[in-house]
Amino acid sequence: MTLAVRRRAATVDGLEPALFVHGLGGSSRNWSALMELLAGDVECEALDLPGFGASPPPENGDYSIYGHARAVLRELESAGRGPVHLFGNSLGGAVVTRVAALRPDLVRSLTLVSPALPELPPQCSALPTALLGGPGMSRLLPRLTRASSPGQRARDVLSLCYGDPSRITPEEFSAAKAELERRQSLPYFWDSLTRSARGLVNAYTLGGQQSLWRQAERVMMPTLLVYGGRDRLVSHRVAGRACRAFGAARLVLLPDAGHVAMMEYPELVADAFREFRATPTGRG
Repeated sequence: MTLAVRRRAATVDGLEPALFVHGLGGSSRNWSALMELLAGDVECEALDLPGFGASPPPENGDYSIYGHARAVLRELESAGRGPVHLFGNSLGGAVVTRVAALRPDLVRSLTLVSPALPELPPQCSALPTALLGGPGMSRLLPRLTRASSPGQRARDVLSLCYGDPSRITPEEFSAAKAELERRQSLPYFWDSLTRSARGLVNAYTLGGQQSLWRQAERVMMPTLLVYGGRDRLVSHRVAGRACRAFGAARLVLLPDAGHVAMMEYPELVADAFREFRATPTGRG
């Protein structure tokens, strides 16, 4: 397995390590602003999940939540940096929940930004994302999107993920457009996107000990939950259940944030993590 890992140089020696895991269709770059702010607090690394960012697709074709979790576990084991402060957004939130439940010895704390935990019924605005995993979508989507430019598609995705699209900076838009143009030139672009979406939907349907909520109940390390009040993909209404599921959880609700609070309000997320790290136990 080959994974691309992005590092942010720490400004202080001897910091505890942190690993950041992005969401569906994202990359390690989604964490750049937050990593810059936390460079004096933790030693930051962010990986690209298999088939995303600069990581090649998995050789076994496994884009399930378990498949992505195995990739994170292999990175933690091979790097020898654990236990780490583990961060996850959206799909990455579901992935790192699995990791924390399976290998608590590798995780110091968990920070979940709009984690993709099962929500039934889902928000109507989230249904198109779920439909990405439908049969034949990897062949259909290139035809459906042919008429729109990479710039328009990048703008549409960012607008869906931000609570306030006016906060999208020119630099963020340019980076998203360039990344989309690069990614769409790869032969596995649509396959990795649609199959990861299918893996997430399939994880929502698992019951018993394999369900994501049961996995969350097995997580006993301190957990910070960050939800956006304007999130159109993961509703903040599920935050109460998440607080009850995780063993030692603290909730931060950002009323104006969307689905990627670490990009839209990185200063607030950084402050929340610092406060959480200072007093990580208990609920609040």
